[in-house]
Amino acid sequence: MPHPKRKISKSRRDKRRTHDKAVVPTLTTCKTTGAVHLPHRAYVVDGNTYYNGKLLIEKAAVA
Repeated sequence: MPHPKRKISKSRRDKRRTHDKAVVPTLTTCKTTGAVHLPHRAYVVDGNTYYNGKLLIEKAAVA
């Protein structure tokens, strides 16, 4: 089995890992409904689907 020729230092290893981290998603608040959602995504409030503050799909009446 091949082995590394030289030890990789801790600083070199850590430099490689600088971009491997958890990122908090950016959230926006709808002006119409006040719901917190991901930007540029459709979201559901009380069964109604909204996008960009506009009602897309209204919840069907429950029979």
